[in-house]
Amino acid sequence: MPVVSLHPNLLRKMTGVEISDEKLKEDLFNLGLEFDGEDEDGNFQLEFAPDRLDRLSTEGIARSLRYYYGQDRGIFIPSLNPPNWTISLHSPIHHSRPCVTGAIVRGIKLDDSILKSLIQLQEKLHDTIGRGRAKGSIGIHDLSMIKAIENSDGMSSISYCGTPPSEPSFVPLGLKEELTPGQILESHPTGKKYKKLVEDDQQYPAFFDDLGLFSFPPIINSARTEVTVDSRDLLIEMTGTDQWTIDRMLNIICYALEAHGATLEELTIQTPDGIVNKPDFSLDTKHLDHNRIEQILGTNFSPNDVVDLLERSGLDGKIIAPPYRGEVSPQESQYRVTIPPYRVDVLHPLDIIDDIGRTHGFYKLKPRYPDVATIGGRTTRSSLERATRQVLIGMGFEDLLNFNLINETENFSKMRLEGDINAYGYHKPVKILEPYSAEYTIIRTWVLPSLLMVLENNTHRAYPQNLLEIGFTANVDHTKDTRVEENYAIAATVAHSQASYEEAKSKLQVLCQRFNKKLETLPISHPTFIEGRSASILIDGESKRNTWRNTSRGTQSTWNRTPSFGL
Repeated sequence: MPVVSLHPNLLRKMTGVEISDEKLKEDLFNLGLEFDGEDEDGNFQLEFAPDRLDRLSTEGIARSLRYYYGQDRGIFIPSLNPPNWTISLHSPIHHSRPCVTGAIVRGIKLDDSILKSLIQLQEKLHDTIGRGRAKGSIGIHDLSMIKAIENSDGMSSISYCGTPPSEPSFVPLGLKEELTPGQILESHPTGKKYKKLVEDDQQYPAFFDDLGLFSFPPIINSARTEVTVDSRDLLIEMTGTDQWTIDRMLNIICYALEAHGATLEELTIQTPDGIVNKPDFSLDTKHLDHNRIEQILGTNFSPNDVVDLLERSGLDGKIIAPPYRGEVSPQESQYRVTIPPYRVDVLHPLDIIDDIGRTHGFYKLKPRYPDVATIGGRTTRSSLERATRQVLIGMGFEDLLNFNLINETENFSKMRLEGDINAYGYHKPVKILEPYSAEYTIIRTWVLPSLLMVLENNTHRAYPQNLLEIGFTANVDHTKDTRVEENYAIAATVAHSQASYEEAKSKLQVLCQRFNKKLETLPISHPTFIEGRSASILIDGESKRNTWRNTSRGTQSTWNRTPSFGL
């Protein structure tokens, strides 16, 4: 999940509320931001679900706190000055990033903390909704360093078009010598990292002013237009493959900069099909039933209470009666809820109910038994999971609950499952069509990679680290009605300086004995693990595909120096 770094003093300054660090952590937790430690400079590390992208910056979190404290209410729409600048799109487009948007920001007073927050917001948006810059990328420039191309209508203009890999040359950020776009992809660290996004294009996307190329999206900006604490007027340009995505990314950044007193100015996008002004601060609306709110949250509200909670959530709510009805009871009321332009997460009325619950305070809700006539009980599978878990915990394993979602690098590449092979774990994955984060793009096909990620991130912790998880896996299977095969699998690791195959097998032997099962192990080969140290498990003569193996997770791993075995 995204982690945002910010200093608590800056939050206090932006909210005007002097409270202790502990109270601040409590309020942040109530909003869904979990404290994940401090760095050496005293900055809070806050982790939260990747849906609230407006909270990827200090400004966005401070805005949420002001609503939570009741200092701000309802929707705020920043004013926009009329456009003085134009981005002209040249046709035909010979690259894969046809969508463009942007804005002009004037009168911003930057200091180190604000500039750091802006850069953090830019990179977090790249990593989440921007899909690693593939779907959307952001360029922020010092406007005073851009020389406009004068139009016949008197507007200042810049050009967005394609350019050959071999020309023109410019000085990219971080260097002092000029390079062509093609040379940047081969030699510059950022160019090599994002090369795959443009290398198949006939031409590379580029922004030009009267002096030449100053931006090579989604790769790097020119050093000439670098933003510093002395910059006062900014040009924000965004390109991508989806217009909705980059428009919402732009809104989030505009709101963050406006919070520091900047003036926003429209930017005209001129295409062969016409012109449009950006940013787009249009509002979305949802309809919500009062009865649904009380049903989900399990408590009673008056209609005025709901409107108050909506406004304190940064939304606008209006009470409306159901169509063709006269006076109705509060429980039959409906609400027309208006969504601000920086919220990209409100897709369903339940998202609004979540906002109402957090603003009211989930901690205030009183648990109660559901009003149903049946008595719940464990399923056979759940009972077996629980019994297996208790046996393994009794042998010293620590039970974990990891996300079912993962990415292909962790699930396949780092496990050496590539190419035309037939190996456990190497199945066609179920992919997320529109993932919010590049970290979670597929459902895991096996559980072991999740445990190895934990080991990889905990080399600074004491050993032994004997980990256990019984979790959900899935893979594509066209023979199933749902086209997906779902399974629950066991994974465990034994990691310490004296770990051995004998120890690992003995623990598995104890597990089988507790369930009166016969265990056999047969040598096998698997690309993830050291050759000659892998074994297939047979339980009562049936292969269970799971294997105890000595693990070694790639030459670049930092923890493979510690002997470890995995099931």
